[in-house]
Amino acid sequence: MTTAAPAALSKKDSQFRSFALEDNMWRVVCYVGTPLALYQSLTQLFKIADTMIAAHISSNAVSAVAYLSQINMMLSAIGTGLAVGGSLKVSEAYGAGDYALVNRRVSSLFALCAILGFGILAVLVPFTPQFLRFAKTPETFIAEGSRYFILELFAMVISFFNNVYIAIERARGNSRRILYLNLMVIASKLFLTALFVYGMNGTINSIALSTIISQTLLLAAAWINLSQKGNAFSFSLSGISFRKETILPMLHLSFPVIIEKMAFSFGKVIVNSMSTIYSALTVGALGISNNIGGFSSCPQNGFQEGCSAVISQNLGAGNPRRALQAFKCALVINTGIGAALMFLTYFFLPQLSHLFAGSDYEFQDMIMQIYRFEGLGCIPLGVHAAVMGLLYGFGKTKITLLINFSRVFLFRIPVLWFLQHFTTLGSTSAGVVMAVSNIATGVLSFGIAVWEIRKICREYQISFFEK
Repeated sequence: MTTAAPAALSKKDSQFRSFALEDNMWRVVCYVGTPLALYQSLTQLFKIADTMIAAHISSNAVSAVAYLSQINMMLSAIGTGLAVGGSLKVSEAYGAGDYALVNRRVSSLFALCAILGFGILAVLVPFTPQFLRFAKTPETFIAEGSRYFILELFAMVISFFNNVYIAIERARGNSRRILYLNLMVIASKLFLTALFVYGMNGTINSIALSTIISQTLLLAAAWINLSQKGNAFSFSLSGISFRKETILPMLHLSFPVIIEKMAFSFGKVIVNSMSTIYSALTVGALGISNNIGGFSSCPQNGFQEGCSAVISQNLGAGNPRRALQAFKCALVINTGIGAALMFLTYFFLPQLSHLFAGSDYEFQDMIMQIYRFEGLGCIPLGVHAAVMGLLYGFGKTKITLLINFSRVFLFRIPVLWFLQHFTTLGSTSAGVVMAVSNIATGVLSFGIAVWEIRKICREYQISFFEK
């Protein structure tokens, strides 16, 4: 790594900055968001492939992976939230033209990831069974999945650094590089997983090991790209700073995002735990239904990420009008994606569910029953994703915390408790509660967006309907 803190942009970074701040906003959002949408979609396929390979091992393995993955995602929220908040402040400094601050924030962000990641490993690896019991994990999953969970912890810490790297590349507008690197990760991951499980009759531990190896390849690519001298986006030891003017703005945005994502994932762990009263396979069916729903929500999240980066850059440059234009573009695109993929997933639901269930027709029927309800949230979640991009971009992460906290702890867990105690829907309740929470979240997000946009327009004395 470099030992000096450069304060200059490469020609490519300078050109993208001008493009993001001056070009047609539809072109900007599509240029930044499309590769990110593909990246998110491919990541979802990567998760689905894992689930399908786990299904080759056993149906119980599918459920164990689905359950433990939610706990892992809860812990991953720390790194993800830090990457989101930190990268937004990097984008803001980029848009404002303060390249020395860009370098300090990039370098300090990686230092914070190292502290958090190694701290988590030191606390959780020695006490994994106890932690899983604290998370209400069924004993069958603890027996089968403790070693898998430990390996996933190591993969998670590597992904902390990778998430920050990807967020930095997103701020630079290098969405295509993100896509290409992700293709490399997926290809290596699928090859290794298939080799370990099909060729060597491996267990779910083999799935986690292949994740570690593929994430390490991405980390190596990040190391190479961040070692380029003379660039504000490179990492430098001298650029690491824990002074409040460098760290506090990033942490101020990151803490609500970390809490939001941890609470959301913890809520999903609670829902999974509640669903085990029907059967352990219900957890697997719900996880697979979530994966099918991801065909819609993942590309929507890609445009959300691209939108928030463009918004923060334009705000940093003092142009809130263009920031609102980015939100309008993302809103139209995401609702269109939701409508199209809602239709396609319903149309191909028998084939999709068969991929996971194989010859277990009872399991396939359970998957279909749950998704028929969950799929109703495709369009509302598109609205939600666009609104989240708006709120992240404007630095209103406390409001995003409120929305996603409500999504799980107001619209999901109490509804599932009601369905379990006052109806006889059985495992179908898992699908009904997903529909209720996703639709209600979309409505809540839209209402908050209207309120916040009116405040933004008054603050900056602009009109939302201006071109």
